[in-house]
Amino acid sequence: MSRIADFFMLAVLCAVSFAGCKQKAEQPQNSPFVERQGASFMLDGQEYRYVGTNFWYGAILGSEGQGGDRQRLCRELDQLHALGLDNLRILVGSDGERGVTTKVEPTLQVSPGVYNDTILAGLDYLLQEMGKRQMKAVLYLNNSWEWSGGYGFYLEQAGAGHQPRPNEDGYQAFMTAMAQYAQNEKAQELFYQYVRDIICRTNRYTGQAYADDPTIMSWQIGNEPRAFSEESKEPFAKWLSKASALIRSLDKNHLISIGSEGIWGCENDTALYERVSADPNIDYLNAHIWPYNWNWAKKDSLQENIERACTNSGEYLKEHIRIAHKLQKPLVVEEFGYPRDDFRYDAGSPTTARDKYYDYIFSMAMGDSIVKGCNFWGWGGEARPVHQEQWQVGDPYCGDPAQEAQGLNSVFDCDSTTLAIIKKYNH
Repeated sequence: MSRIADFFMLAVLCAVSFAGCKQKAEQPQNSPFVERQGASFMLDGQEYRYVGTNFWYGAILGSEGQGGDRQRLCRELDQLHALGLDNLRILVGSDGERGVTTKVEPTLQVSPGVYNDTILAGLDYLLQEMGKRQMKAVLYLNNSWEWSGGYGFYLEQAGAGHQPRPNEDGYQAFMTAMAQYAQNEKAQELFYQYVRDIICRTNRYTGQAYADDPTIMSWQIGNEPRAFSEESKEPFAKWLSKASALIRSLDKNHLISIGSEGIWGCENDTALYERVSADPNIDYLNAHIWPYNWNWAKKDSLQENIERACTNSGEYLKEHIRIAHKLQKPLVVEEFGYPRDDFRYDAGSPTTARDKYYDYIFSMAMGDSIVKGCNFWGWGGEARPVHQEQWQVGDPYCGDPAQEAQGLNSVFDCDSTTLAIIKKYNH
């Protein structure tokens, strides 16, 4: 009888021990990569939530060629880090020929598969310096807009002929033409090869493969990808699904997102936005909010329109929060901005309305647990606009891309009231 009891006790102890080992094995391990667990981001075993900025020109600044300034880059990274802005959304590179008005220069992809190595070196250097400061990068691979080539570049290289540009032909002609992209498989194949070339790179300075670099938080399919027409919505959804599946096949470590404006970028089709966001390869949702661009605020009455801008932005954001809760995926408000008072561009000019808008967006976004990040647009830092109406070659890079008024939506290092709001929400 005692031997049976001993055997029974040993069996119980083994079962308890096995259960304990199993429980320990199932506990999440600390990881230097930003990971998604349900509706949360995790980093090093803790929830990751952030206030960051858009720093699209980082790779250019990190180069040693035209536009490069590594000393400025390091100063900017130090200042951003001191402000707690450790999450930067960055353009991998611009596409196409140089010398095109309203397009970022210098370009990275001169023609399909032909790259400007100085920009690749700049991206390598940027990631190295961000890694030293324990910062995270969100890297977008494409653009629906003309300012970095994007859709138009791939269409032209696929044989679709010269593509219109908004500054020459108007936005309606441009958007009608860009609707071709979602249906042009050859243009998409050229993009997929670019994706392979970038994601499969190894950083020349660190010797680390991009796919193994924890400095990268996520890959984004593009900056504000759109269908641009009703007819292109179904092909658009298929393209996003195929692109995200390709990225996942190349890189198992990093998060993937679309880079979408949200419902606005899905032709105001809420069901389409929910559908593309539900894709199993998409880890989190994005929303961009632009009151001035979307006619919620007028050029001559920015301060008078601030209440309407906040109200409309709030309603827009609430719908994205609802969908994020439904899908149980994190939401990042990764672009938002508001012009300086009286539509001025110069650093040091008042930002009364912008400060109110920033405070509203931060408070609303960070007030809901499903929102895990906010990246304002965009960081201008120590730059000061030279040609305010439009960027020209040789001008310093501000937060505003080449086709926009320089300084209009930039946050400069002297914008003390705006910086105070940003620091408040980081704390």
